[in-house]
Amino acid sequence: QVQVVESGGGLVQPGGSLRLSCAASGITFRIYDMGWYRQAPGKERELVAHITSGGSTNYADSVKGRFTISRINAKNTVYLQMNSLKPEDTAVYYCNCNWHPNNYWGQGTQVTVSS
Repeated sequence: QVQVVESGGGLVQPGGSLRLSCAASGITFRIYDMGWYRQAPGKERELVAHITSGGSTNYADSVKGRFTISRINAKNTVYLQMNSLKPEDTAVYYCNCNWHPNNYWGQGTQVTVSS
């Protein structure tokens, strides 16, 4: 049984930092590409950051220079370090595991940036 569980969300002031974690089980984690997505109220889900099984990364333009995605295969975990947070970063953040044709999502964790 595959489980994808996000953690680390919460309420933070503008300019603050959070680190999200995503732990996946039931898959061969090291072969999966991993991604963080977010969905704000009334908006479509969008890609925030992506890391391949080989460690290559890419980011949405809106988070470049502020967010960092990383993974530790020995822990079956991917992270999203978010710095200099802005109110527009407020959203539910979802973790995605992809190894075609397998594609798995977590339940999401809420991130709220507000003073």
